[in-house]
Amino acid sequence: MSDFDTELDTSGLNCPLPLLKTKKALLTMQAGERLRVIATDRGAFIDIPVYCEMSNNTLIDTSETGKRLIFIIEKGAA
Repeated sequence: MSDFDTELDTSGLNCPLPLLKTKKALLTMQAGERLRVIATDRGAFIDIPVYCEMSNNTLIDTSETGKRLIFIIEKGAA
């Protein structure tokens, strides 16, 4: 079993697209579900954690594999 419900691959997209696509994906999810975001734009390392702090979503994990940045976000209650 994976640690996420939905995966969003934004590889190759530049700021602000990884964040915008992340926000859009979270809108379609239910509270408690987890989104795995893959990004290659270094700006996502700043944008996504800040967005999670400002929203009702929780950043569960951040990791880096090669040039890929991986975020696990849990959708918060509305």
